[in-house]
Amino acid sequence: MSPDPTHPPHRLSTDTDDGMVLIISGPSGAGKTTITRGVERSIADAVFSVSCTTRPKTDADVDGVDYHFVSDEQFEAMRAKDEFLESAGVYGKKYGTPKAWVYAQRARGRLVILEIDVQGAILVKKQIPDAYALFILPPDEHTLLARLRSRKREDESVIQRRFAAAKSEMEAARVSGVYDEFIVNEHIERSIKQATDLVLSQRARRRWGR
Repeated sequence: MSPDPTHPPHRLSTDTDDGMVLIISGPSGAGKTTITRGVERSIADAVFSVSCTTRPKTDADVDGVDYHFVSDEQFEAMRAKDEFLESAGVYGKKYGTPKAWVYAQRARGRLVILEIDVQGAILVKKQIPDAYALFILPPDEHTLLARLRSRKREDESVIQRRFAAAKSEMEAARVSGVYDEFIVNEHIERSIKQATDLVLSQRARRRWGR
């Protein structure tokens, strides 16, 4: 049975009625993860949605914090039971956003942050039309390519593949009609503040029915 999207099973004293789902997307190298974490730190009741993934856990990963690490069989069983708001394959690995947790946290009045790609955002918006969506852009393509190279984690062929994918994702975001605001990330702290201010303003408008 799908979770009730409007009422948590047990009301807590800290629960409020202004829960909101926030989608943050952007290509590799745009700074979306840093901005996502900055918004999470800046807003007291923000909670980050931890995705399930079939990719191997690294020594730097913390299960339940970075991802919920599951086997391919577990992932497919969850998908068969409609337990994901959205799921996708990326570079041969699978990722999915757990549905019940997102609905429960939103019903408690939390700001639920989803860091997902454009296709995931489209799927989430179909199920949660009032989700608020931000897309993070690099200042320009030259800067994006330089940022991808500065990671020094991959060879040039992989970097070029990621660069091409990033350009496709930016174009898909522009034509999708999903995103409420686009943020050009030139200075990370300024972009975090801009994203945080946009989210706080949106929640205030909804709270007062404007």
